[in-house]
Amino acid sequence: MLRFTASELGISQGIVQIVSDFDTQGPFWTGQGERESRQRVEFPDRFHIPPSVQLGVVMWDSDGAANQRGDIAAENITSRGFELVFKTWGDSRIGRLRVQWTAIGPLPDDSDFIL
Repeated sequence: MLRFTASELGISQGIVQIVSDFDTQGPFWTGQGERESRQRVEFPDRFHIPPSVQLGVVMWDSDGAANQRGDIAAENITSRGFELVFKTWGDSRIGRLRVQWTAIGPLPDDSDFIL
């Protein structure tokens, strides 16, 4: 559990299209086996400490004739951003995937020393 002692709490949100392979015949649509996409997300403003990041799939476009497998994660979270990671495997064919993220955490105080 994160316990906040800062006087201000920040909430930042965004949407990222992490896969867009249907039109381009990219590896998530045409490939087999393990595939991974990573995208760096920068927060518009810095948090005091790395925030809690929540993810949700808001658009999933996949081939219904193949198994639908996917794993999303927020990795390497810092006070300035994180890496959004999507993985699939086997015969899954993903044409497009859009993910919404929400970061919640304390904001820096005016007396904080910023590096």
